[in-house]
Amino acid sequence: MPGTDGATADEGARSGTGALRRTLSFRDLVVYGLLFIAPMAPVGIFGTLQATSHGAITSVYLVATVAMAFTAYSYAQMVQVVPKAGSVYAYARVGLGEGAGFVAGWMAMLDYLLIPAVAYLFSGIALHALVPQVHQWVWTALAVVVTTLLNLWGVRTAAVVGFAVLALEVVVLVVFVVAAVWALVAHGAQRGWAVPLTGEGGFSLDAVLAAVSVAVLSYLGFDAIASFAEEASGGSRLVARAVVTCLVAAGVLFAVQTYLAALLAPMSAAELAARPGEQGAAFYTTVDAAVGGWLHDLVAVSKAIGAAFAALAGQAAAGRLLFAMARDRRLPGAIAKVDAGSGVPRRALLGAASVTLVAAVWAATRDDGLDQLSSIVNVGALTAFGLLHASVIGWFRVRRRAAAPSVLRHVVVPLVGLAVVVAVIVEASRTAQAVGGVWLLVGLVVLAVQYLRARSAPSDP
Repeated sequence: MPGTDGATADEGARSGTGALRRTLSFRDLVVYGLLFIAPMAPVGIFGTLQATSHGAITSVYLVATVAMAFTAYSYAQMVQVVPKAGSVYAYARVGLGEGAGFVAGWMAMLDYLLIPAVAYLFSGIALHALVPQVHQWVWTALAVVVTTLLNLWGVRTAAVVGFAVLALEVVVLVVFVVAAVWALVAHGAQRGWAVPLTGEGGFSLDAVLAAVSVAVLSYLGFDAIASFAEEASGGSRLVARAVVTCLVAAGVLFAVQTYLAALLAPMSAAELAARPGEQGAAFYTTVDAAVGGWLHDLVAVSKAIGAAFAALAGQAAAGRLLFAMARDRRLPGAIAKVDAGSGVPRRALLGAASVTLVAAVWAATRDDGLDQLSSIVNVGALTAFGLLHASVIGWFRVRRRAAAPSVLRHVVVPLVGLAVVVAVIVEASRTAQAVGGVWLLVGLVVLAVQYLRARSAPSDP
């Protein structure tokens, strides 16, 4: 019965695929989630959010945290029902049926394969800026190779190294906070203390909500924690706690850093809106003006290293998703194997790493590579989130698999979460919608072929 943590291991033993090892603690799970998200994720989109929200950027992240909390809660509900490596693929499979499960996994695959590619590209760009003699595609490829080797070494080893990198990122964030507070005490704020919450010239709900549709992309990755359900030493309840903890921690970090940066920013939201070319560097411009170039360089180095290890967590999650789908014969069975020495799905990890390497290096050789990748990574995850919310309703209310399903927890919360997801998809770029639609169409064709093959196959005697 789904819902018992030993079920997956038994299935693996019967199928000959082996079982994943339960070695991850609560801290390890939170580390993976925060690595994927990155503690200073708002740095790159600070200027865009400032301009869009009319200066109410901290309110944007507070609202975005609440909006994503509905998705986190649905993950916490379903990971206890189906504690499997496939995450949303496994949840939709039991809550909505085999077809919906495949679609959820297929759409999540787009996210899990391309978000690491974007992160590797960020790392390559940052390292190329520091050492321009080496082309950024070389740095990008090197980041892929190093983190892939760590993932192949074992999930516990990757978690330990990841913790060290996360600690470095947190230290840099603390340095920024201390330096920003010192600058505020010494020189004062550039604008009113409430402006990051209320906006310049008055609060605009429409402007904040428009910015939220972009800000929620900073949180993509906390859901990857659910992919390690079969490797958590404390069972599914530990995974559920880690998902929620990771989201709350990220929300607090994002709110604090954007509040301080908004107070110190030399350019107003209106000026940023009038000069879109300066939005991308707005955070670094603020650091330079308020503190100095040394903090600019420190943040840049931290982002370069942190991006590579964000990709490490994403690659690990992608490998677990491919492994789970192959174990259920939705992908080639050859990748549904667990390495006896390291206890990781080696072939699935190498498959995910290969796709990510090609995408990242291709983007690194193009001037518009970052824009091309960034525009399409979110629709896959958001579609999978929508099916996650539908799975909660399907499992608890339609199939009534719980003794006492709750209208609030099992209907209202997932419906609100679904509405948030749909709103964000509607606000996504046309390129993202088009690529997501094509990817979905290809997945439906693959599903139809599998269905026809299953029907034409001779039945067992």
